[in-house]
Amino acid sequence: MERYNFKTIEQKWQKIWEDNKVFSTKIDKNKKKFYCLEMFPYPSGKIHMGHVRNYTIGDVLARFKSLQGYNVLHPMGWDSFGMPAENAARQNNLDPKTWTESNIETMRSQLKKLGLSIDWDKEISTCSAEYYKHQQEFFLDLYDKGLVYRKKNYVNWDPVDQTVLANEQVVDGKGWRSGAVVERKKLNQWFFNISKFSEELLQGLEDLNNWPNKVKVMQKNWIGKSFGCEVEFKVESNKPIESIKCYTTRPDTLFGFSFLALSVDHPLAKYYEDDKKFKEFKKECSKTGTTEESIASAEKLGFKTDLVAVNPLDKNIKAPVYFANFVLMDYGLGAVFGCPAHDQRDLDFAKKYNLKITPVVKPEKDKDFKINNEAYTGEGYLYNSKFLDGLKAPNESIIKTIEFLEKNSLGKKKTNYRLKDWGISRQRYWGCPIPIAYDENDQPIKIPKNMLPVELPEINKLENTGNPLDSAEEWKNFTLDGKKYRRETDTLDTFVDSSWYFLRFCSSQNVNHGFKQEEVDYWMPVDQYIGGVEHAILHLLYSRFFMQALSYKSDDFKLKEPFDGLFTQGMVCHETYKDQKNKWLSPEEVSSEDGKRFFKIDKPSEEVVVGPIESMSKSKKNTVDPENIIRSYGADSVRLFILSDSPPEKDVQWSDQGMMASFKFVQKLWILNSRISEKIKKSNDSNENENLNKFTNQLIYKVTQNLEKFHYNVIVANFYEMYNFLIKEIEKPIKKEILIENYKKILILMNPFIPHFTTECLNSLNQKEINWPIVSSEELIEEEVNFVVQINGKKRALLKVKRDMNEDEILKGIILNKETNNLLKDKKIQKTIFVSNRLINIIV
Repeated sequence: MERYNFKTIEQKWQKIWEDNKVFSTKIDKNKKKFYCLEMFPYPSGKIHMGHVRNYTIGDVLARFKSLQGYNVLHPMGWDSFGMPAENAARQNNLDPKTWTESNIETMRSQLKKLGLSIDWDKEISTCSAEYYKHQQEFFLDLYDKGLVYRKKNYVNWDPVDQTVLANEQVVDGKGWRSGAVVERKKLNQWFFNISKFSEELLQGLEDLNNWPNKVKVMQKNWIGKSFGCEVEFKVESNKPIESIKCYTTRPDTLFGFSFLALSVDHPLAKYYEDDKKFKEFKKECSKTGTTEESIASAEKLGFKTDLVAVNPLDKNIKAPVYFANFVLMDYGLGAVFGCPAHDQRDLDFAKKYNLKITPVVKPEKDKDFKINNEAYTGEGYLYNSKFLDGLKAPNESIIKTIEFLEKNSLGKKKTNYRLKDWGISRQRYWGCPIPIAYDENDQPIKIPKNMLPVELPEINKLENTGNPLDSAEEWKNFTLDGKKYRRETDTLDTFVDSSWYFLRFCSSQNVNHGFKQEEVDYWMPVDQYIGGVEHAILHLLYSRFFMQALSYKSDDFKLKEPFDGLFTQGMVCHETYKDQKNKWLSPEEVSSEDGKRFFKIDKPSEEVVVGPIESMSKSKKNTVDPENIIRSYGADSVRLFILSDSPPEKDVQWSDQGMMASFKFVQKLWILNSRISEKIKKSNDSNENENLNKFTNQLIYKVTQNLEKFHYNVIVANFYEMYNFLIKEIEKPIKKEILIENYKKILILMNPFIPHFTTECLNSLNQKEINWPIVSSEELIEEEVNFVVQINGKKRALLKVKRDMNEDEILKGIILNKETNNLLKDKKIQKTIFVSNRLINIIV
């Protein structure tokens, strides 16, 4: 039997699709729309398996909706500004533009080989002046709305990339790209006033019903709404200082107060600015970043002042005032009261400086309680707190304490948010220029819109460290209306570029406006956004802010949320390998005969150390080159494998055997196609074959339902069932028309997954126009299966359930069933073992 020559067939259809612009969007306002969008890639040089998975998941959905008759927008662009391009340009002695555009060309070519249904006519690149011109216009519009401002502030400074990082870009106290320990530095910076919309961003999450709950929780925690109290502490001092205010979420622990801590930027710091020791202390504080993570991990340092703070609940309780490196001016009022017994940071500080530790909350009312090396942060009851003793903490005790403070004018209830304004200034060349200039008095002015875009100067070779724009004198200095001005040399954070690109796709060819309102009204919001959970805060929160900002004080733009549906796909993982010198090795450098012991290919005598399975990364060299895999197995086989092994939201482990299995399955489908073609040519049967009609109808139902639920791996299993059924069924008498009709429907069901193969097969059947098959309710028989329920390996029940129910649905049914629910009563489920359509073993 003839083999499936995927190279010839895939090249043929890729050329046809490109020449005829099959995937170009033609807006028909009478059709329903579906906007499918993946996080657009950074052009690093080559696509990786993470790209393959992300874009294949989106492509399956886009093709499915197109076949259902939707007007589909499925575009592609490039997140092409950023520090990596600048660093690469320095290392390779070329300009970032050339490096970036070369990478885009390579990656575009690779993505096309996957057979993605991308509308390439709408392609955008954020480093193009045609794109960032409109971004500069938006910047000036937000400036006019009061949503952009400049101030001197402590920032996270990456000493390797020599640039500022937003709090969200600092991971475990280190720069998200360089991995360098972040420092604290005071600079004049531009900010987006994202905190103005804290409540709107929080409330908006409640209506995002098609978002994963884990992402909404992450955003809620980042916005961090808290209810507390602004407390005023009287101060004893020989300086003109009467009191210090601080914000706290736990005013009920005031009787445990043992120190007051201030930020080094607190207004009271002016009284110590000439103190040599204070200057040294302030300098030491700069070694700590501004994020909660970096502050939490840093050694707690304090500078003791000559001030004494008085407890507002008891004038006899007095405590020293310190400046501390863990207090930031932009949280609350830049002052916190220390309660060491119930805050680990405060406990560490108190032990370091031998301060009093008074516990005021204990887990149980009538038992002795001590604090040793860990602060107690759980629930309990107040004690050592005089008139507050016995109150249940924290819910009852906080309310009663705030009531007392307000009644006696000692404090007032206040709502606070963890979310801070977004610092958008970056000290680098390869970014969107900020459309601001400064006069001779250093006062900012807007660049007139008729002078936009402010383009980057051409710099052929980046030689100096730091920001090259600082030394681009000819570009930096200009004259306007007879006055001399100096351009802003900071560029915008690249996350600004990706905060509105979904709007640009709606009107990517419009040179006059960033988007056309009527096109945005039609396409937005994005129906389905697909991206990694790593962007839950950075990209997704910033995009939501941008929509709030554009709709603020706008008569036309009313949309508040960019993404209606969100799907976060898992990572692609692979084993890691190291040689005897502890250096990373790539899979291409390793071989094994039995799959247990591995050796270096160039040194067969040297055994390789096999490490854990981790997400593919260039740093650990556990990557697989998609282009080589496509060249060896074909795009359809790659698409099939990347969707088959795991649910799309889970991590998938790369397997050479799994890849080969998918390749062989496509070959089997080709053999099946050949046999069906022969059957069609020879068939004179009059047998209606209700069995085939019924099977196809059930397959349409299952695949459609699973597509809507992102159960792609289940669909691949459905295709294996289909193959096993058809290879036997075609041996029976079948009426020619019935066989053709059913086989066309089956090919269309497979088309979103393996488009090259199915399009070739449909073409041979003269099927040019294809539409998603409709389920016949008359023929659809709801199948049920006997499902075994085991508890700790023993059969305890047999249930009748619908075929292909997933694990969550089965568990829900067990809980609702009286008989099985009793089996689990008062039991804790440790894990489950689930076999589709057969059994579930619940370990309790």
